Amino acid sequence: MKIKKNKIKILIVDDEDDITLSFKRILEIHGFEVDAFNDSKLALSKFKVNYYDIALLDIKMPYIDGFDLYKQIKEMDDNIKICFLTASEAYYQKFREKDYHELSRDLFIQKPIELEELLKRLAYLMK
Repeated sequence: MKIKKNKIKILIVDDEDDITLSFKRILEIHGFEVDAFNDSKLALSKFKVNYYDIALLDIKMPYIDGFDLYKQIKEMDDNIKICFLTASEAYYQKFREKDYHELSRDLFIQKPIELEELLKRLAYLMK
């Protein structure tokens, strides 16, 4: 059973170590509880037994890409807020073509990601 805590809990999934490590440290300093994974399969297995308020997902990853991970996560918890980390604006258009019209451009952050931009998107998701 998943239990919600008072602190905002964030799941970060990105195959780049520097992103997961730096975001985890920075977000913890800002008061978030963070789990970060470089392996999308491992992240999905952790998601099944933990509660998260927000997920930050890279799109282009081995094993399970961000599109499929989004779908699987939303099937388990439709209330979770998701933001995508991407190196290319083209992924937003590709995602919209796959019938995910409910997603706005605000849910995509283009790399390299500035701390201020990340915090702004998290504030948007927490509304």
